[in-house]
Amino acid sequence: MLNIGMKKRSQIITFILLVATLVILNKVFISFDNFEVSETPEMVDHDQVSSQKLFDNSWKIIRDNYYDADLNKQVWSRWKERYHGQIKTDDDAKVAIDTMLASLNDPYSRYMSKSEYLEQNNSISSKITGIGVNIASIAGKIHIVNVMEGTPAQFANLLPKDIILAIDGKEVNGLSISEVANLVRGPENSFVNITILRNNDKLTKRVMRKEIKIKTVKSSVIDKNIGYIQITSFIGSTTPNEFLEALEKTKNTQGLILDLRGNTGGLLPNAVFIANLFIPKGNIVSIVGRNGYKYDINAQDTEFGVNKPTIVLVDGNSASASEILSGALKDYNKAKLLGTKTYGKGMVQKIIPMPNETGINLTVAKYLTPKGTDINKKGITPDIKVNLSIQDVKNNNDAQLQVAKNTLSQMLLSKK
Repeated sequence: MLNIGMKKRSQIITFILLVATLVILNKVFISFDNFEVSETPEMVDHDQVSSQKLFDNSWKIIRDNYYDADLNKQVWSRWKERYHGQIKTDDDAKVAIDTMLASLNDPYSRYMSKSEYLEQNNSISSKITGIGVNIASIAGKIHIVNVMEGTPAQFANLLPKDIILAIDGKEVNGLSISEVANLVRGPENSFVNITILRNNDKLTKRVMRKEIKIKTVKSSVIDKNIGYIQITSFIGSTTPNEFLEALEKTKNTQGLILDLRGNTGGLLPNAVFIANLFIPKGNIVSIVGRNGYKYDINAQDTEFGVNKPTIVLVDGNSASASEILSGALKDYNKAKLLGTKTYGKGMVQKIIPMPNETGINLTVAKYLTPKGTDINKKGITPDIKVNLSIQDVKNNNDAQLQVAKNTLSQMLLSKK
């Protein structure tokens, strides 16, 4: 917990590790938060309340905690008046809450159903019951983008670029990522039939569901003296330890490549922890709250540390916590950023638990890099711009990684 010296007890900010799912560029992204909000008694234990009460509580929570106190320059009471006595079911409440949130014109704030809220909690624990694939919606179709090693999906020969057509006979066309994920998941040791399209061939794979432990960090040694560490997400509670293990495996190298491409974010403390390994003192990130209150999250003393030439790979899908880390390393000249401009998500969300086992993912603040830069909707421009062409992707030619290796080798030679 951070001691940030807030004057009012109700405004004390604690590190509550929560995440939110947001859909951007037709992919599922993950955001982070650490803000305490004004709570109602009904929120504490997901008590079952009437659907009207669920809406009323949500209306108040948004009014009192949304980072823009003007609520997108609208009279917020109009929503309570509009829906007073009109909410009969939880589906009614969801429609009304979604409508309220849409009026904020904020792509990150949204209402979470019971299943969506449960999915977030599973993600934080770094393990789920499923088959071991990452999926994304691309051009309206559900694609498998990654198959985790040693998982049922790998044993069933599911492959990246497979297009999912149906789950247990139910067509997925028109379903959201969360809805498809819920169809894939189920009790451990049960089976699920995945119908896919691969190279114009329609195939059905019978896959046993197992507990999947999500690894978010991969590492290797390349060219004998360069450590390569890829962080696929900051979402897992095990990410800090996984990163320390990766540093141990690459400790005898002279340089480091840190790959944050495609990493859409996760838990704020994970990004801060890893940044702290490179930055021994000073501000790592600043958070600006609803009323303009700003506090700095500073580096803490640590027995570990990284002090070697480092290049960070970034792209347009490096967002949120990835930008916290890359922005801090760039501001302190601890690493060179290479690739393409990052996504530009500088807003902070909090998942607020609500009655009936639901939640609201609400924007409660924005963040600034150590130099005070607001990267929201702007992104971070890399020091070395390298694009990946369509031909590179088709040929599995990682031109960005190759330039990173060459650049790092030159940096190492210049030090001798």
